[in-house]
Amino acid sequence: MGEILQFLGRTDVWLGTIVVVLIPIGLTLLTDKVKKLREKQHTRIEQQFIPENHVLSAKLSVNVNQLKAIVGDSSDIIFRQFKLGMDNRSCSIVHIDGLVDQQQLQQSILHSLMHAKQMKSGLNPFKSESIKDYLLHHVLEVSDVTVIKDMKKIVRQLLSGSVLLFVDGLDEVVVLSVKKWLSRNLDEPITEALVRGPRMSFIENLRDNTAMLRRMTTDANLTFADFEIGKRTSRQLTVAYVKDIANEELLNNVKERIENLDIDHAAESGYIEQLIEDDYMSIFPQVQATERPDRVMGAILEGRIAILLDGTSYALLVPATFSMMLQSPEDYYERWIPMSLIRLLRYVAAFLSIFLPSFYIAFVSFHQGLIPTDLALAIAGTRVGVPFPTIIEALLMEVSIELLREAGLRLPRPVGQTVGLVGALIIGEAAVQAGLVSPIMVIVVAATAIASFVSPHYGAGIAQRALRFLAMFSAAFLGLYGISLFFLSLCVHAVKLRSFGVPYVTPGTLYSKDDWKDFFLRMPLFTMRKRPAEYFPKDQVRRKKY
Repeated sequence: MGEILQFLGRTDVWLGTIVVVLIPIGLTLLTDKVKKLREKQHTRIEQQFIPENHVLSAKLSVNVNQLKAIVGDSSDIIFRQFKLGMDNRSCSIVHIDGLVDQQQLQQSILHSLMHAKQMKSGLNPFKSESIKDYLLHHVLEVSDVTVIKDMKKIVRQLLSGSVLLFVDGLDEVVVLSVKKWLSRNLDEPITEALVRGPRMSFIENLRDNTAMLRRMTTDANLTFADFEIGKRTSRQLTVAYVKDIANEELLNNVKERIENLDIDHAAESGYIEQLIEDDYMSIFPQVQATERPDRVMGAILEGRIAILLDGTSYALLVPATFSMMLQSPEDYYERWIPMSLIRLLRYVAAFLSIFLPSFYIAFVSFHQGLIPTDLALAIAGTRVGVPFPTIIEALLMEVSIELLREAGLRLPRPVGQTVGLVGALIIGEAAVQAGLVSPIMVIVVAATAIASFVSPHYGAGIAQRALRFLAMFSAAFLGLYGISLFFLSLCVHAVKLRSFGVPYVTPGTLYSKDDWKDFFLRMPLFTMRKRPAEYFPKDQVRRKKY
């Protein structure tokens, strides 16, 4: 007791306590301030790159020249002029080379228009409405056809791969969807590999991804809502949900955040994730990213919302909680007892990946009396001749492991695996023989690295790696007392955190007997009758009572 009081009476302990406590408070205040600035930024008027005075004319030459003035002199934009077969009227089609199906363009559009028969006697060839109706109903052999007058929408359709049809005498543009571009084959998920489960992942084509989800269910309530994002490079974004399950307030919240996106270019769904999350100052991921269609389908059937972006193989799921980052689809494909044990193992591994090096630093540097005598003598024997304190020793090994991990990811796959494995063995062995680190430190760092690989979610694994260094510094300053303060600060932050209105640590904070059946343990499927209550789904029951 006297040793503890003496430890608490030290000045450096109180200074460290103040630092550890004030940092989370400062980050919280800064986060609130930045949130207000972001809200003001989202209210500003979007810049218009196409002037509003671009109105379509009934003259073909005027409309084509307007379009050329907007898109510029680009070699991949094809302007093709020809005559209608029915009355030799001048027409022009515009498309981007490489984004359209050339065979369908030749047969279903050009051939049909240039060999169109004369209009029936009941139609007036001099009226634009008669021309438009005749083309749409009797000539064009394309299923997806729309008529647009807004020049801004016309340009977006052209740049997204549609074919534009200008007709002399018609002050509207017929937009024909005959898109076709290169797409890779369906492969196995790379970051979410399973032993048992579907061997299929999303690809970069949005419509192929929505088709995968549609193929998984015959429920007519599965709904896709489309959005256009990006001011300079417009991309299609789709929100997927089941309309008789998803909560209306949650759905409106997601749609509102997407509509308020103010961005030039969304290269990947990670852009969307960072712009719609609640607290970007938090180290925890508040949006779940996945490349597995089965995970997405399971999530939207629970009442969550999926966000899919064209050009990326990752879908986003909201809301997201901490427990979801440690769950795998395979948990539900195997029997409940072994998968419950494996899920518990993931929680233990997540704790060890954050706190194992910090506990070693705290015990060796501050609390040697708490270590059993034989173990303390063994540790002291391995540290003979090591010139660095434990924090420097741990930092050397942890930074080396992180460098090897990143090098293994960036190098070609066969070389990367060799570098990661052989590099770790050589560096560890050389460091021990040189007397820079102790053998037990190598064991601690290796066990920590293995534990960090257990996380099924890549973003959660990155967060654990960052938290590990903060825990190490807390232990180096204040020992177990610093680890306790750090853990309490982490818990306070996690409890305060929200993901689209849902507490991040649910169902840990909002007790629900049914939700706890799929928290630390995965109970038998027939006992999980209700959907998670934290999403407030419209249809709460998903399975009959047996």
